[in-house]
Amino acid sequence: MTPRILHILDHSIPLHSGYTFRTLSLLREQRRRGWETFHLTSPKQAGCQVAEEDVDGWHFYRTAPASGAAAGWPVFGELALMRQTERRLLEVAGQVRPNLLHAHSPVLNAIPALRAGRRLGLPVVYEVRAFWEDAAVDHGTTREGSARYRATRALETWALRRADHVTTICEGLRGDIVARGIPAERVTVIPNAVDIEAFDPGGVPDEALKASLGLAGCTVVGFIGSFYAYEGLDLLLEALPRIVGTLPDVRVLLVGGGPQEQTLREQAARLGLESKVVFTGRVPHAEVQRYYDLIDVLAYPRHSMRLTELVTPLKPLEAMAQGRLLVASDVGGHRELIRDGETGMLFRAGSADSLASAIVQLLAKREYWPELRLAGRRFVEQERNWAAAVGNYAAFYERLLAGSAAR
Repeated sequence: MTPRILHILDHSIPLHSGYTFRTLSLLREQRRRGWETFHLTSPKQAGCQVAEEDVDGWHFYRTAPASGAAAGWPVFGELALMRQTERRLLEVAGQVRPNLLHAHSPVLNAIPALRAGRRLGLPVVYEVRAFWEDAAVDHGTTREGSARYRATRALETWALRRADHVTTICEGLRGDIVARGIPAERVTVIPNAVDIEAFDPGGVPDEALKASLGLAGCTVVGFIGSFYAYEGLDLLLEALPRIVGTLPDVRVLLVGGGPQEQTLREQAARLGLESKVVFTGRVPHAEVQRYYDLIDVLAYPRHSMRLTELVTPLKPLEAMAQGRLLVASDVGGHRELIRDGETGMLFRAGSADSLASAIVQLLAKREYWPELRLAGRRFVEQERNWAAAVGNYAAFYERLLAGSAAR
């Protein structure tokens, strides 16, 4: 039976995030395998006022935001969001006639899918990309161990136990899911990967752009992405005086924006680093590659917390696909991707001294750069490509569809 999969998503393009890029990669590869895919986003698709939308050749069904005074209240707002998602899911399922529902994080999508799946007699797959409660800790809306944290964790576990199959993005999350009592045979890792053909080994720096940013003649350590607290960019700034004490030509380039941007700007000023740190703000997606080409070493100094210990990020894989040099903290999510001294350099999480030392050592050993670049590229070509990752869906999709047909 050919899978006809209705994906239930938090958000999608035209919004840009690691979430939307992973989604597109999964969908492209599923389509290449001849599977039919349909796509529904939750009310959290910001700024969308239409019921259906075509974006870059992909058709998305949208869900209107929940209305009413209670929609803005804690708990009641989440309940209203789930009810709205479930109603829209049932409408869309009536149109496209899927034979499988595939809900993606957060649990606010999984619960409507489980309820709709029960009504429609369809199997439900729940794909965990991160745990909602851990993301809330990083965003500062709760703390680990709080009543809200425990309640959200219990809700997540409830959904995991009722899904017909669970997928997740890495072994760290899989271990946590199995530890909650989910049978190991019902949990499959669909790892983050890259479309290797979409990435060319690093290009030539645009010297005019480099000069316009005040980086001419400098060695550039950079980060491109969203400025969340867990990314550890504060640690990079803390380490910078130690780095420039040894290598005065080093500058830090921070491309993007987010909740921590103002805090980071204030930190740079407090440390007297205004002339050594360049903030570009957000840049158009089409321009991002030009900024990558300016960077000699990419830094991923994530802090250690449940989120970063369990979850593997996508950016280091994309960096390796481009043959980039990278330095990263030794949190669990990085250790699962990066082989220290072979495909990148790891440093002790939370230690500015260790980070500074790793960057100085890497910059001092330029003769090893070609070997590091090649090893990183080879790793993603052989082990982290989307064709191999998406192939892991096939066995349990087939089993679920066969079981559904036999009912």
